[in-house]
Amino acid sequence: MYDLIIRDGSVVLEDEIVKADIGIKKGKIAEIAQGVSIPAKKYVNAKGKYVLPGMIDIHVHFDEPSRDHWEGFDYGSASMAAGGCTTYFDMPLNGVPPTVTEAALWEKKKLADQKSVVDYGLWGGLVPGNKEELAKMAHSGVIGFKAFMSEAGSEFDFSDDLTLYEGMKEIAKLNKVLALHAERNDLIQKLEQAKQKQKQTAIKDYLETRPVVAEVNAVKQALEYGEETGCPLHFVHISSYEAVQLITEAKKNGMNVTLETCPHYLLFTEEDFEEIGVTAKCAPPLRSRSQKEKLWACIQSEEVDMISSDHSPCPIELKTAHQNDLFKVWGGISGGQYSLQAMISEGAITRGISLSHISKLVSTNPAKRFGLYPKKGSILLGSDADLVIVDLDQTEKVTKEGMVFKHKHSIYEGTVFNSVILTTINRGTIVYNKEEGVFPLHKGQMVNGEYVKL
Repeated sequence: MYDLIIRDGSVVLEDEIVKADIGIKKGKIAEIAQGVSIPAKKYVNAKGKYVLPGMIDIHVHFDEPSRDHWEGFDYGSASMAAGGCTTYFDMPLNGVPPTVTEAALWEKKKLADQKSVVDYGLWGGLVPGNKEELAKMAHSGVIGFKAFMSEAGSEFDFSDDLTLYEGMKEIAKLNKVLALHAERNDLIQKLEQAKQKQKQTAIKDYLETRPVVAEVNAVKQALEYGEETGCPLHFVHISSYEAVQLITEAKKNGMNVTLETCPHYLLFTEEDFEEIGVTAKCAPPLRSRSQKEKLWACIQSEEVDMISSDHSPCPIELKTAHQNDLFKVWGGISGGQYSLQAMISEGAITRGISLSHISKLVSTNPAKRFGLYPKKGSILLGSDADLVIVDLDQTEKVTKEGMVFKHKHSIYEGTVFNSVILTTINRGTIVYNKEEGVFPLHKGQMVNGEYVKL
């Protein structure tokens, strides 16, 4: 007897969509076939719906330890479950202490084990002075390391040139990936100082202090260091066509490098920022309509490797207390709950990108890059039963009432999606359905893999 059978769904495989049942036993996919005959303890009817692998969101900030009043693993992981995400990787900053030592890693892991509704991985941090901790964190299971090339606005220090170069050499030895927030710090700081001096602090002023060239120059520098050191690189939240092209050229030349972009760069523009206001502040900032369309073209041409949310929540006061000075507003998009919906609605339904390609971006490629495939990231026999059932015949408007976040604000508020997340399943257990919400009794497990060159 199976534990669960998903009946009559349109199952999104890596290269095709098939009508099939999925039999699940002991948290694994045991059968994919039409008319599964073995009985089950429980059935889910997916007729007329699509069944995809659960999203793997490799870029979230849940602010633990010590800042769970911002979000926490409980609310954060619940919002992931509600959005069809079955595994996430939590970034090393915004918690206190940041995850830059082995001791801090174990402190965070303990909290995640207690609170997380779905599976998770943890990033370690590369900061000045912690080179000796990198091997310890690698051996304790970090999924990779994160460095900032510009000031992070938190207790997490940005990496100067020497820290970055020496850190890359060490991370290469450890067989891990270095994820990079790539913006050129000196340029940003000088532009911001000039604006502040002139008391120019509106949205357009903030946008002008973080131009595309700041991202492009940082990417170029990191690629040079990566080529010299042999360190595998991953560029987070890439926002510009020019940066994508640099990274694509490096791949063609044999470099071990990948990139992600985020749904907010694909749905919103700097004009929307002016209209929405402070909840749309992030770094790098939203870009022009032309840049948005070029990023979609890069997705179509498979130059973008994966989609991640960069979910970075905060109390609403950190957004609204300084509305007349954008430089004092907390920069982060609260949006992880809506990443998969956004990609299905805008990517598949509106722009005609295949669901298999969308699934590759949000599930299969992240799993492959970070050594979780084939256990996760695809619907295969023997894989973890990490699944999401989606209705493409319904629409849904984002409202505060539907947000699972601790603080009910998001750039996506008011957006109408042409899809609805109905059910999320993590290792064979239903962790969310549309009627009843999130089931918090299920506890996620930490994942750890070795990078793979895509």
